[in-house]
Amino acid sequence: MKSEKNEEPTVTITNLSQLQTFIKERNNWQNVCYMSQIPEVCREYPCILGIDEAGRGPVLGPMVYGTAFIPINEQTLLETLECADSKVLTEEKRDNIFEKICDQSGKIGWGVEIIAPTSICNSMLSRSRYSLNQVSMDAAIGLIRAALNLNVKIEHVYVDTVGKPEKYQEYLKSIFPKLKITVAKKADSTYPIVSAASICAKVTRDHSLKVWNFIEDLEVTEFGSGYPADPDTRQFLTDQCEPVFGYPQLVRFSWSTAENMLENLAYHIECEEEMEQKTPPPNTMAITSFFKMTRKNVNNVKTMHEFFTKRNLSREVDF
Repeated sequence: MKSEKNEEPTVTITNLSQLQTFIKERNNWQNVCYMSQIPEVCREYPCILGIDEAGRGPVLGPMVYGTAFIPINEQTLLETLECADSKVLTEEKRDNIFEKICDQSGKIGWGVEIIAPTSICNSMLSRSRYSLNQVSMDAAIGLIRAALNLNVKIEHVYVDTVGKPEKYQEYLKSIFPKLKITVAKKADSTYPIVSAASICAKVTRDHSLKVWNFIEDLEVTEFGSGYPADPDTRQFLTDQCEPVFGYPQLVRFSWSTAENMLENLAYHIECEEEMEQKTPPPNTMAITSFFKMTRKNVNNVKTMHEFFTKRNLSREVDF
């Protein structure tokens, strides 16, 4: 995100419990990018890198972008770990595979960017609108750059698309001309490395909701999946709407679901229009003209005021 300053994590996450602690202790209103320890083999041998997201559609919680990378000559390990599209796996299975990915820290590296609901809203509701697609693309670019900056020897990048794959692929290629890049629909179910990235993203988002720390001091633990169609989520939006201030930071104000709820449940506020400035009368001097330096004529004499010149008065020193 352009306008949000990311935290710089100083922790090392090697299991699910440490991931939960990391999420719980962070500021929910800030974006944060985490990269695992880089396996030495990923610096020595050509690697493939996958990118996918979790939480693009929900009205509650962060959107998380995940990445995973592994040497090309080790990629069969991904099938051994049963990496598959995170959406077709149970939560227990996703957690289990995430633990296995962490256990293979000598061969597999991973990372996530957690994009806060507040950050998403600020982007989409700002005067110069910053679309969710652009937020997504910037997150993907940020993760690729993070891996490159840590000297991961990336050869081929696989990305699950947002928008048209051809256009997105061309855009990424213009930024990373030295890398092979494949952008595809349903890449998370086609390429195991994207499946691994998808699992890292989904597990991080799921546990972000589980351990969400309400700065508004709400004692709420049940709010559903966060998707607009979920009855528990809709009940949460109904119960937690404060008529003046709206919703806690868990909610994405920019979603139509939240906007419609606010329209029905919150107070309506009307702001006064600014008074239009009246056009000044003709020949009125601007206030700034009194603070300008006085011009000098060719003889280096100060220009006389209009009052004197209109009356044909001149300066005289010799009589």
